[in-house]
Amino acid sequence: MPSQDYDIIISDIKSKKYAPIYLLQGEEPYFIDDIAHHLEKHVLNESEKAFNQTIVYGADTNAAYLRDTASRFPMMAPYQLIIVKEAQNIKDWENLENYAKQPPKSTILVLCHKYKKLDGKRKVTKHINASGVLFESKKIYDNKIPDWIKSRLTAVGLSIQPEAASLMAEHLGNDLSKIANELEKLHLHIPKGETIELSHIHKHVGISKEYNIFELQKALGQKDTVKAHQIGHYFISDPKNHSIIAIIAILYSYFSKVYKLHATKESNNYALASLLGVSPFFVNDYKTAARNYPKAKIEYIFHTLLEYDLKAKGFHVDYLNNENMLKELIFKILH
Repeated sequence: MPSQDYDIIISDIKSKKYAPIYLLQGEEPYFIDDIAHHLEKHVLNESEKAFNQTIVYGADTNAAYLRDTASRFPMMAPYQLIIVKEAQNIKDWENLENYAKQPPKSTILVLCHKYKKLDGKRKVTKHINASGVLFESKKIYDNKIPDWIKSRLTAVGLSIQPEAASLMAEHLGNDLSKIANELEKLHLHIPKGETIELSHIHKHVGISKEYNIFELQKALGQKDTVKAHQIGHYFISDPKNHSIIAIIAILYSYFSKVYKLHATKESNNYALASLLGVSPFFVNDYKTAARNYPKAKIEYIFHTLLEYDLKAKGFHVDYLNNENMLKELIFKILH
């Protein structure tokens, strides 16, 4: 069968419609782990798992062992479940070819092949595609993360304001596992049917309403000197949660997007959102920054960020004082 959709696979698992073999492969580990987790949760009950569930790692096993183990019959259960984590480390895939061609229905073999795909020209891949489920786990582009957040919440009966979804995406990045954990918190704290607002994000996701990296970006973009230095002082007072190296990396990404605006004649916010890889909700902030920072100034900022990144890592500096560095960095960006 052709490569299947994540939602269809999850729906089938919940309905106890299992395939005898799953090849879960691709760049995004979250979907691979989640499908394997659902199989582990639904296929066997707790009493059946003792004799019929096997979890191994690709570096610690081989295809010949998996073939022999998967060919056994389950004990006092309808299935045996074998989950292979980090299956990309398996070398002898040819030893699974005959098994994958006609896998027994009493075994469910799950191959979690992360970060890349198994060669589609291999016989084993073709056999799995014909007899089981082949799933390609693709990365979600940064500008699509808010939509993914919205769809995840819709599935559990919640809605979310666009600006709240965008704030989560900007704050948490593209780590879907981390985002899913935060969405689970929201699901636990907010009644079904309600709309998640910015106040919920500040409260439950732990993003300070006034003093976070994205408010610093906004203050810098608007050249709000007082606000930028206030946020800087807040970060200095809590260095454990506000690493200057992480701040520099995020500011570099921010000013890279502002720099892109100088290189395009596009004016439509939705087109610009796609170009910058952000939500349309934030495009006007970037436009303001582009007006306040000419191209030459941004090039100076890039040079300054590199200089302070090296200093923060202990290069070309006689002292290592993150407090003074952050103060100086904010000053040099603004002036």
